[in-house]
Amino acid sequence: MKNIYLSVIIPFYNEGSNLPVLHKELIKVLGAMDRNTEIVYVSDGSTDNSEKVLRSAINKYKNTNTKVKLILLRKNFGQTAATSAGIDNADGKLVSFLDADMQNDPQSIPVFVKEIEKGYDAVFGWRKDRQDKFLRSFLSKAANILISRMFDVSLHDTGCSVRVVKKEYLSNIKMYGEMHRIFPVLIYLKGAKTKELVVNHRPRKSGVSKYGYMRIPKLVIDLITQKFLLTYGTKPAYVFGSLGIISMFTGFITLLMVVYRKLALGIFVHRDPLFLITIFLILLGIQFVLMGLVAELQVRTYFESQDKSIYEISEIKRY
Repeated sequence: MKNIYLSVIIPFYNEGSNLPVLHKELIKVLGAMDRNTEIVYVSDGSTDNSEKVLRSAINKYKNTNTKVKLILLRKNFGQTAATSAGIDNADGKLVSFLDADMQNDPQSIPVFVKEIEKGYDAVFGWRKDRQDKFLRSFLSKAANILISRMFDVSLHDTGCSVRVVKKEYLSNIKMYGEMHRIFPVLIYLKGAKTKELVVNHRPRKSGVSKYGYMRIPKLVIDLITQKFLLTYGTKPAYVFGSLGIISMFTGFITLLMVVYRKLALGIFVHRDPLFLITIFLILLGIQFVLMGLVAELQVRTYFESQDKSIYEISEIKRY
């Protein structure tokens, strides 16, 4: 089948009880769209019967306009890696995402596609009435507030997996760690015209979540890393150099205080802890400046050696 219009990516890990029902729903929804579509399932190293029951469901539920890919990862790499594998193997002009836990309603997909056809580049879901335990919902809302303020984006729910995005906006996005959590932010910052729609979020009826609270520290680290890369990725000397100058300036001020305490108060430097603080601040400042220079050399080597650009052109018009 050529000219795939929509690819639906579904990463999963040990969801054998949900996948057959999800596939049946999805085939029905995609069949009603009257478009060439595909479903890209990515098994993130599942150890239960997920792959077996999914193959059975694929053979049982079909439509002539939808083809199916099943990608098997060698081990459990995590949701971000599984999502990335799905993107790399998707052939659709539009790419949609769903979780395999049946909490996402496939009926949202055609609604999102219609919004894309109105001129949007990406449409994201908002689980306004989230059907999860209180602690999970609370932590998610707190994370959304933090992400929105850190990256200055107006999104209510960056963690909702229901999304439809033009494939062109997924190019050159490299995801690591837990970055699937801030996927909408990455697309928004690429200049995409986005919209957020409230989706039907269903309670989990079978199985348990495979991604627990231990990923929170990883997410925080990823947020700090991504913020640094987005803000100073092409000019690291600015952040390290600024910290170095502040540290050396503070050290200079404390040095004046040490001199004053010696001359006016008769306090010898070997008895003055402020003198040690001064030395520390000055040396720390020098290190920060040197780190900035080294980072600047690495960034320029990276871009120039691979002939990469620090910008992306959307369109060139010639008259």
